[in-house]
Amino acid sequence: MRIQTDFLVVGSGIAGLSYAIKVAEFGKVLIVSKSVLDETATGYAQGGIAAVMYTPDSYEKHIADTMKAGSFLNDEEIVRLTITESTERVKELIDWGTQFDMEGSGRYALAREGGHSEFRVLHHQDKTGAEIQRALTEKIKEHPNITILENHFTVDIITQHHLGQIVRRSRNDITCYGAYVLDPTTGIVHTVLAKTTMIATGGAGNVYQTTTNPVIATGDGIAMVYRAKGVVDNMEFVQFHPTSLYNPHEKPSFLITEAMRGSGAVLKNFNGKEFMHRYDARGSLAPRDIVARAIDNEMKLSGSDHVYLDARHLKEKEILEHFPAIHAKCLSLGIDIRKEMIPVVPAAHYICGGVRTDQYARTSITNLYASGEVSSTGLHGANRLASNSLLEALVFSHRASIDASGKIDSLELCEGIPDWNAEGTVLNEEMVLITQSRKELQAIMSSYVGIVRSNLRLKRALDRLEILFKETEDLYDKSVLTVEICELRNMINVAYLITKFASQRRESIGLHYTIDYPPTTEINQKS
Repeated sequence: MRIQTDFLVVGSGIAGLSYAIKVAEFGKVLIVSKSVLDETATGYAQGGIAAVMYTPDSYEKHIADTMKAGSFLNDEEIVRLTITESTERVKELIDWGTQFDMEGSGRYALAREGGHSEFRVLHHQDKTGAEIQRALTEKIKEHPNITILENHFTVDIITQHHLGQIVRRSRNDITCYGAYVLDPTTGIVHTVLAKTTMIATGGAGNVYQTTTNPVIATGDGIAMVYRAKGVVDNMEFVQFHPTSLYNPHEKPSFLITEAMRGSGAVLKNFNGKEFMHRYDARGSLAPRDIVARAIDNEMKLSGSDHVYLDARHLKEKEILEHFPAIHAKCLSLGIDIRKEMIPVVPAAHYICGGVRTDQYARTSITNLYASGEVSSTGLHGANRLASNSLLEALVFSHRASIDASGKIDSLELCEGIPDWNAEGTVLNEEMVLITQSRKELQAIMSSYVGIVRSNLRLKRALDRLEILFKETEDLYDKSVLTVEICELRNMINVAYLITKFASQRRESIGLHYTIDYPPTTEINQKS
């Protein structure tokens, strides 16, 4: 089946939906969602969205905090434009129906998280992402120009390669003409022709064994663009959230928001003693990379599987009003956080790198945009400041919508694209090959390319990933398309990129920490 649209949007989180709402005024929009529309990383975001709303906060303070968290590897121009546009974008989100928590005075209730010098995080209890997703989903479903394909999987973006041309990464005129989209229920691969395409597929946390990301976060967008010879960047910087609920049998890992530490909860080791001030003067409110490494170090020193977050001294009213989902979740596991400490462990949380974009979310491929976690805008540098991610998605989806809508009338569909060719493939009945390779991949990444790395660990990871890559490509070429084989292929691509970028950075900075090049001022103990 061939589908034609003006604007193709791959992904249904805050980046994809906010973009779709804006461009729908200028043409037909098709949203392809891998799962149901609201099963996204956005929906799992607890903490909130950072924006300058009131004094004594200022844009300059937020810019300084962002640069410092990113170890000054950020693009300062991008940081400045993102922060200075924050207030307007958040107000727009509120106009679309998002309900952030209010104080009795009529002002928005603002939280403070690690790395922030001021209270600037808007939130909806501890379910901010779900509230944003709700508002955007409702608005999307009301728009007559927007069509939604739920439970469909985007296999590859379409470029000159599919017209029989040789496409190399050095070529500067690669153009996107749409995408091939699989309907898993029928096995049919649709040819979607689009004038412009937005990749908003989120992150890749599932390349690791433990992650706060939903199971659909398998790096699909990054892998698709890389295969199409697009430019990716900063892949070594993988943020591990310091505090996910320790529950080995649950996926995704349940996130214990940083806002809880912002409210006064304190990290303690397995023996119940505070430890963060030994690693950073900011204690439990240090940036995430420092906290995650400290926890990792404490676990290795004690041999324990987790540390604790102590919220017992917080007022019961604050726990029940601000953190009801965390309270309920822990209670379901027999943990009353008013009386007991919460067992926590770091989990893969956010890819700071991704598809390289400019200030209008344009990728190196013409008519292809990227926004949200899939992108590398230059905002985060070596480490993302807490609650800047939702803001980044809003800002760059807005900017992409300006660029795309401004040129849509001058673009034509490429009619000569062939339909998907599945000739010679057979249904692979040995699902164990895929599931076992996936487990092996996650074990490799968690063991060798995790919070603490070394040259030897990275070399071993690359050697094993090469074997997995060859095995999976051979299986892919012979098999009828399934979501599982496509996901595995994408995860291996992204794992390779993370490992390759990590092996090329010969220093410890931000989220990339290697025992071969230890910093002089932070955790310096071999792990």
